[in-house]
Amino acid sequence: MSGAKSLAELNRRIVACERCPRLRAYCAEVARKRRRAYAECEYWGRPVPSFGDPEARVLALGLAPGAHGSNRTGRMFTGDGSGDFLFPVLYEAGFASQPEAAGDGMRLDGLWISAVAHCAPPANKPTREELDNCAPWLDEEIALLKNLRVAVCLGKIAFDGLLAHEQRLDGALRRAEFGSAHGAEYELPSGLVAIASYHPSLQNTNTGRLTKAMMLKIFQRARQRAEL
Repeated sequence: MSGAKSLAELNRRIVACERCPRLRAYCAEVARKRRRAYAECEYWGRPVPSFGDPEARVLALGLAPGAHGSNRTGRMFTGDGSGDFLFPVLYEAGFASQPEAAGDGMRLDGLWISAVAHCAPPANKPTREELDNCAPWLDEEIALLKNLRVAVCLGKIAFDGLLAHEQRLDGALRRAEFGSAHGAEYELPSGLVAIASYHPSLQNTNTGRLTKAMMLKIFQRARQRAEL
């Protein structure tokens, strides 16, 4: 299959993807049943495309859409607690046009948001096969982000996904040499700078493992390394 010529074309192909029957069935079932709080909402229920500034120098790479967040709204990190935590930070760091994720008008400047899995998985745990199925999308995406300099990896699975991408480019990369501790920073063989972060999940933010000050520091550092 030939690669997409633009990020918009790539997103259209992602939305139409049917590579993972388990995930497609789960997303459709969640969209059909809905959560009581969103009973009147029309769920997206499909693979969630990436979004942001096509000229971005910074990539924020997450794990996967939330079942009642992005799988409902159709936009990464929109509609659940993770996005409610993340977007005020992106706004303060100068990447987002507004602090609220919900509603229209959100614009990103210098930032592109994606994930290593584009479908909501049961229990937020995609299988290895499902992550492998989604990996070619990330390869195409990074190739199309011509100005990309920095990748902020939100959680270990996202960090591992970026390293797997690098390994597909350079088989000599030794993944064991790269730890995913919060704030860890590496210059990868491709020239991309990787910065590891805890994922802004409620499990991390509600317990204080990840604070807004900690996350802001990560994106300020990304901005510095990207020379924005």
